[in-house]
Amino acid sequence: MALTKENYKSRLIDKKIDKYLKIFGAINIVGPKWCGKTWTSLAHSLSVVYITEKENKDLALINPKYIFKELKPELIDEWQLVPEIWDSVRHACDEDEKKGKFILTGSTSLKKEDEEKEIYHSGAGRIASLNMYTMSLYESLDSNGDVSITDMLNDTVKCKRVSEPDLTLLAKLVVRGGWPANLNTNIDDVGLIPKSYIESLLNKDINENSRKRDKHKMKTLLKSLARNESTLAGEQTLLKDIMKFENSNDLIKSRTTLGDYLDCLDRLHLIENQNSFSINYRSSKRVGKVCKRRFTDPSLACACLNLNVDKLMSDLNTFGLLFESLVIRDLRIYMDYLDGNIYHFRDNSSGDEVDAILEFSDGNYGAVEIKLSGDGIDSAKKSLMTFYENVTKKPKFMAIIVGYYGAIVKDEDTNIFIVPITSLKP
Repeated sequence: MALTKENYKSRLIDKKIDKYLKIFGAINIVGPKWCGKTWTSLAHSLSVVYITEKENKDLALINPKYIFKELKPELIDEWQLVPEIWDSVRHACDEDEKKGKFILTGSTSLKKEDEEKEIYHSGAGRIASLNMYTMSLYESLDSNGDVSITDMLNDTVKCKRVSEPDLTLLAKLVVRGGWPANLNTNIDDVGLIPKSYIESLLNKDINENSRKRDKHKMKTLLKSLARNESTLAGEQTLLKDIMKFENSNDLIKSRTTLGDYLDCLDRLHLIENQNSFSINYRSSKRVGKVCKRRFTDPSLACACLNLNVDKLMSDLNTFGLLFESLVIRDLRIYMDYLDGNIYHFRDNSSGDEVDAILEFSDGNYGAVEIKLSGDGIDSAKKSLMTFYENVTKKPKFMAIIVGYYGAIVKDEDTNIFIVPITSLKP
């Protein structure tokens, strides 16, 4: 019997884990702390070893094989604390042709130099890596799943009226985030877990492997990232924010260490790049190449800026930007489930943008605009139609994902779908 924790809520990644355990000797699940990696892995395991426990870590340091159990699949939680475990698992997978022996989880990716030093084999063909994120609205049961991305791709959407979510509820979902431990928290307290996450990051996680980083400088960088959420702010913009608090000597250090700080956040899975979409537009030179840096979960941006539900309700501009991040988080989870990718698009000359390009494994794609309420639908239609007219390979579908809206619609004039985020699933 699997070691499922009590009250476990099924996740979209469950299906992919089952599939990969039948194909590979081991899988490696990576993602931010507290996103539910351990809970989910326990649901697929028959034994477990926590490397965060000193006794297990000491044994693994002597010889990783000392922590191997007979019952398989075996979960080895936070394996990266003893990087040598990777090669031992890979070797164990080579000993026979049995599949699904190990499930590895990690909240921090190794630095490239540490990986080259400690890991001698990539694990290709033996160990498959899967990305895991915080919970989408469909997984947390805040979306009823009346319409799916697959429905839009196949043009099988059933249009109908749906219950219109309250703006206060949408603000709560942004501040709360998709942390499994936060789902049932009172609305007045939903920001506490994301704030605790940031505090843990600043006080401990940024100093992994005895590497000391400046807490104040990292905090300034986090605030800059939060202020620029859902924008195309580059490293120069982030550096300017840090420069406001530096003397001339520290400024030189800032220029040389910004990359290291961003790399740290990336390896901790706190930020995700939404890369630009490369496509045959009217002029490839006009297509933007800059990625959008986003927090893995919009609640982290709220925590960095000390935003709560009331503050979002009184600042609809900021609310709109963070709602976009909420939708992008869900779309990333859904496209990962569908074995696709998510991008953004911008025409540098005209400024025309598309919030999300959903690319499928067969090369087809959909173009998506995101709006907090129905008031932005007309402008979103215009953006999508401008894109459609100027792109050579047409999108398979176009859609507007809305927050405050009471229907699932296919616009008669443009064939653009209008879908509330609380009705969406993969």
